[in-house]
Amino acid sequence: MARMPSAERRRQLTEAAIRVMARDGVAKATTRAIAAEAGVSLSVFHYCFDSKQALVESVITTITDHSVTMVKEAIRPRATLEETVRAGFQAYWNHVRTHPDEHMLTYELTQYALRQPGFEHLARRQYEVYGATYAELIDQLHRSMDFRLRVPVSVLARYLAAVTDGLTLNYLVLGDDETWTDILDTVTAHIAGLVQADAH
Repeated sequence: MARMPSAERRRQLTEAAIRVMARDGVAKATTRAIAAEAGVSLSVFHYCFDSKQALVESVITTITDHSVTMVKEAIRPRATLEETVRAGFQAYWNHVRTHPDEHMLTYELTQYALRQPGFEHLARRQYEVYGATYAELIDQLHRSMDFRLRVPVSVLARYLAAVTDGLTLNYLVLGDDETWTDILDTVTAHIAGLVQADAH
């Protein structure tokens, strides 16, 4: 087996864990199954992760990064602030539609962490990551466009996380791609009202 830097090996195992968890469920994602998916020995797995908590936290962070990377690229400044916000939401929804199992896994991870003794803090950490991610995206947008917020960044970030969370679950349950253009337009118009462009 080729030697690999530990950080890269952790990424490899985390991605393997995401595939196994999305396919078999969090509870059935054993270290043996994850190691086999990654093509490494159990000893390599235990060298990289000293507990299932550490693995679950890495999975949560990595899944969030998958979506965020696409959104960050999508929200480059457009003709108007509303068009920029719409592009960000569209990129996120495209990811939801093409990776539904991964997004479904995020809800299972939350429930698993809340029900598993000693893991409760991971559910809190998951939603803190969502809020921090939106705060970072707001900051990125603010640095590239002139606007003022009608609410504090921390409030808007948490609100956006809650809205996205609810809409994602709604889509996973109900599907219906045809209605989502109108839904995204509605959400975009609402958010644009909270993030008001400055007139110069």
